[in-house]
Amino acid sequence: MAGRRPRGELRIIGGQWRSRRVRFAVEQVRPTPDRVRQTTFDWLAPRIRGARVVDLCAGSGAMGLEALSRGAAHAVFVDTGRAQIAAIRAALTDLGGIDRAELVHGDAAGWLARAGDACDIAFVDPPFDRALWSDILPRLAGRLAGVHRIYIEWPRTREPEFGVALDWHRRSHAAQVSYGLASLPPAPSGERP
Repeated sequence: MAGRRPRGELRIIGGQWRSRRVRFAVEQVRPTPDRVRQTTFDWLAPRIRGARVVDLCAGSGAMGLEALSRGAAHAVFVDTGRAQIAAIRAALTDLGGIDRAELVHGDAAGWLARAGDACDIAFVDPPFDRALWSDILPRLAGRLAGVHRIYIEWPRTREPEFGVALDWHRRSHAAQVSYGLASLPPAPSGERP
């Protein structure tokens, strides 16, 4: 079919790497569709430049790569798949962005349990069949800056148990996915998350 991308390839939509194509490991990966990425980064436009982001369950790395292309200062890519992390590393090297990234081969909950710098934007798009939202989202509290955004993607057919109260800023859907931007409500005075 004319105009169709080869399997295992995605296109950066905006920013310094706009229209660049990168390869990703296709096994067990469902990249965020172009239309959803465009809408999400339109929503994030006032916050992305200089942001510290984390792409949890990174898969193709589409969200973190798009964030770096649009001016994020640093991105952490976390995924359990060795092939996925290797493909993201190759893409970052090819794009010239490896110095602004950290790649973590491991699970999102394990990375969140370690002490580390706070991030401004988190992308949470776990494999739909693994229902990890309620495991990941509550653990984000200790790793987010005071003013932050969390991108969450889930199947359009059913809203999962998120495991934590969320303040929704935007929500939408496209094709088979629902998605939105949220933040965690501030902890009550004197309490640490």
